[in-house]
Amino acid sequence: MTGLTSFLAEILAIATSFKLIDVFWATLLGIIVGSLPGLTATLGVALMTTLTFSFEGERAILILICMYVGAIYGGSRSAILLNIPGTPANAATALDGFRLARAGKAGSAMAIATTGSFFGSLIGMVALALIAPMLAEIALSFGAFEFFWLAVFGVLVAGQLTALDDPLKGWIAGFLGLFVAMIGQEGIHAVPRFSYGNTDLSGGIGLLPAMVGAFGVAEILTVMRQNNYEVVRGKVDSVLMGVRQALRYRITALRSGLIGTFMGLVPGVGEDMGSWASYAAARVGSKEADQFGKGSREGLLAAETGNNAAVPGALIPVLTLAVPGSAPAAVLLAAMIVHGIRPGPLIMIEAPGFVFQVVAMVFMASVAMTLLGLLLTRPLLLVLRVRREILMPIIFVLCTVGAFAIASRMFDVWVMLFFGLFGFVLRELKYPMAPLILGIVLGDILDKSLRRGLVLSDGDLTPFITRPISAVLWVSAVAFILLSMPITRRLIAGMVRGRRRDSVGDKT
Repeated sequence: MTGLTSFLAEILAIATSFKLIDVFWATLLGIIVGSLPGLTATLGVALMTTLTFSFEGERAILILICMYVGAIYGGSRSAILLNIPGTPANAATALDGFRLARAGKAGSAMAIATTGSFFGSLIGMVALALIAPMLAEIALSFGAFEFFWLAVFGVLVAGQLTALDDPLKGWIAGFLGLFVAMIGQEGIHAVPRFSYGNTDLSGGIGLLPAMVGAFGVAEILTVMRQNNYEVVRGKVDSVLMGVRQALRYRITALRSGLIGTFMGLVPGVGEDMGSWASYAAARVGSKEADQFGKGSREGLLAAETGNNAAVPGALIPVLTLAVPGSAPAAVLLAAMIVHGIRPGPLIMIEAPGFVFQVVAMVFMASVAMTLLGLLLTRPLLLVLRVRREILMPIIFVLCTVGAFAIASRMFDVWVMLFFGLFGFVLRELKYPMAPLILGIVLGDILDKSLRRGLVLSDGDLTPFITRPISAVLWVSAVAFILLSMPITRRLIAGMVRGRRRDSVGDKT
């Protein structure tokens, strides 16, 4: 009851103060950012983080969460109307949403996406309220040895699930991020590494300039290479009809919400895989599977429920383990630290009410997202008609100002430009960006945990392997690598086929 009381009290506090205005303008801005092709939720949260340094901590986190929720939802607009996902999390949305729009059902398609997004956020919010306190208690048993393997496992999982066709590319991107995190003074004895006498490099590579570059500048360069796009024109059909149609698939929404929340929990995976996994599960369990990819309302609902459920799901490891569940969650983690909030296993002891404050923030953002999404369906179509030749230079200026404003030093602007060009090259070579940024975030955890573990064990590596939780993590990491190798998959497939032949022979 204490948690429920805190949750209701925080909702009342937001609803009866000027914070309510923050909820609506930040969510609306998030929807606009998400709906514009080339702008991602990560970029939106990163830019907003640089603009909220002077804000009170709770207000800044509220604005960033609203931006996050709004942007993931907003990407469905361009996915439905342009067949260009506004964010990577909305790629599955485009499969059915665009075909519905082409068939003259753009209004109902956007209403289905809005309803699914609201369902997903609610399911993920409940999971956040229930799981986060329990996971925080379990995390108290984690030591330096366990956090080392948790960081390694997070990079491996992110690399695998963001580069399904070639996991090696995902792992390379992740470990490049770990190497970047090693630049600068190490965390225990302040010994400079890879700085080569440069004072700026001795301070390390800032997470936000690197992230704004990798996601912002690289996105700008990528979008400018694409052909221009056309908005679906014509009459928009009934929005309320779409809401009624979405309510027919309640079981699909529940299943997709649970899957999306679970995918959000996995470090580095987040909304993208939440959407695809939910879409795949809905297709397997649907009576209308043949309609998927051809304008299926159920498929659209599953995709949007899954990606929005992953948002609160991704916040669970952020709050309890200080390990982000997605790229936007990584920026949110950095913002929390900047504003004096220390996520991790001790959060339920140091700030027990903060978890429920975050739950209330997600709820208010979800309500604002739903109201704005349904009421502004037609006006938001105008936003999509902004020419990219006008939009992209403005975004580049915001990226530059944001990178410079963090520490007011030109070095961060050069870092942003370097990672923008580097990220663009990696994208062209089909390397995912999320593991790179996650590697930078987890690099500090991995480095300090390894060093602290060696200090505690007097240089002995045995505890890294023999401690129970550590053993589970490193065995899981090794199994993950082995199962991702083609030769292992072929051996397993051969064994399965051999057993089937034997069973058939026994029956005959």
